[in-house]
Amino acid sequence: DGFLAKRFGMETQLGAFLDPLADKVLLVGIFVSLGVVDQLPTWLVILVVSRDLLIVGGALFSFALAIDFVVKPVWISKLNTVLQILLAVAVLGGLGWMGELSLLVDGLIYLVSLTTVISGATYIVLWGRRQSPIPSGE
Repeated sequence: DGFLAKRFGMETQLGAFLDPLADKVLLVGIFVSLGVVDQLPTWLVILVVSRDLLIVGGALFSFALAIDFVVKPVWISKLNTVLQILLAVAVLGGLGWMGELSLLVDGLIYLVSLTTVISGATYIVLWGRRQSPIPSGE
């Protein structure tokens, strides 16, 4: 786990890539599963999966072109992940407790969709800046 690697000074470049990838695979699996059983709207599942494919695809593209790529999430991405987890917990909690959490779930759906779009756009802008030649100022 990333936390343990950092705690004991055992971080590796491979681990820095695999840890967030494993987190994303888990969250995507949860979102797809909840979408299949009609507990999350299909459009949200497509949005979340598309953003994650964009990020993984960008990383693979950078690697394939031998472009220096550092896996470092931006704050909006971290917020998005927290909101995705809260949404999954709220949906599963509502199912498990047979409670009425629809207002909370609805609010989280819109927050997740908003942060997903902003996060995806942020990565596109950051990668675009990184790949663009920097004027020399001559």
